[in-house]
Amino acid sequence: MKYDCLIVDDEIALAETTSEYLNMFDVESTYVTSAEGCMSFFEKNETSLILLDINLGQTSGFDLCKRLRQVTQIPILFISARSSDDDILIALNIGGDDYIQKPYTLSVLLAKVKAVLKRSQLQQNVSSDRITCGPVVVEANLCRVHVHGEEIKLKSMEFKLLAYLVNNKNRIVPKEELFREVWGDSITGDGTLNVHIRHLREKIEVSPNEPRYIKTVWGTGYVFEEPQV
Repeated sequence: MKYDCLIVDDEIALAETTSEYLNMFDVESTYVTSAEGCMSFFEKNETSLILLDINLGQTSGFDLCKRLRQVTQIPILFISARSSDDDILIALNIGGDDYIQKPYTLSVLLAKVKAVLKRSQLQQNVSSDRITCGPVVVEANLCRVHVHGEEIKLKSMEFKLLAYLVNNKNRIVPKEELFREVWGDSITGDGTLNVHIRHLREKIEVSPNEPRYIKTVWGTGYVFEEPQV
């Protein structure tokens, strides 16, 4: 069966309530309460989005995320009562697309989920072939990026962010626009954006600390500068 959203949370009452709420608003959802249940789910089912708790009894949601990223690039939103910067950075570094703190408001969660699902659907419908900016070539329809002729591996959100910046090369893109157009909402925080920018620089810049392409415009946003020939 194909679902819009899979909730992985060992708080059964919360998982059930969240699933019921999403279903009320036409987001086809279900839940499991363990890492094993999550992996078993994918033996017979599909989903477009995962809401993943960090604390899963004997297992860590971090470990489960790493396992999932070996086989799928579907969006993963972490949901957790843990609020330290270290936890958020770990979640984003290992492949999470966003981090939502508990207790969350169901209406806000619904907005985020719908935004991610809409963005994923739009990504599937992308028809433009290639965007080129200096040595960086983005093949939007194939979700591939080459730098100086060498393919580099990007996570789903990293690719979407880079594609948007390259498509708007030489224009300062405000952070609010990136939140809206790349993440699909205005709730995403600066920390999430900063981590993804840093990862992109590490993968495409010769010197990430002195970026040549992805420049920060302090207090405003970012610009992908096309190198001068």
